[in-house]
Amino acid sequence: RRTTHAHAHSNPPSLTMAQADNRHTIILVQPTGAKTSRTFLDYEKVSLAMDGVCQMFERRLKEMYPKLRDITYDIHDLYNYIDALNDLSALVYEPSANAYLPYNKEWIKKRAFSHLKKQAGR
Repeated sequence: RRTTHAHAHSNPPSLTMAQADNRHTIILVQPTGAKTSRTFLDYEKVSLAMDGVCQMFERRLKEMYPKLRDITYDIHDLYNYIDALNDLSALVYEPSANAYLPYNKEWIKKRAFSHLKKQAGR
């Protein structure tokens, strides 16, 4: 069964963590409603892209609380940050299609959670 995905917010077939991790990933982000705030971040692997999303959040926390040396947060804080972004999506390279598949905020939140859980277990 084939499904056509029309735009970057559709939900393509799920990848396992191992399958996805070695795939080139582009994070598209628009923090505010201003089109000039649009940018992209380029990563060799999905796990590095999830690090990048977490680092964006951590930079934002440091801007908001410049006097705090150590800032702790939980997954709900990260989810709230992601939800507050005007737009956030990921394009993950799919070799069998020779194309980038789009993934939405919910997919990014699930991957970021799994990524942080794996890091905490180390």
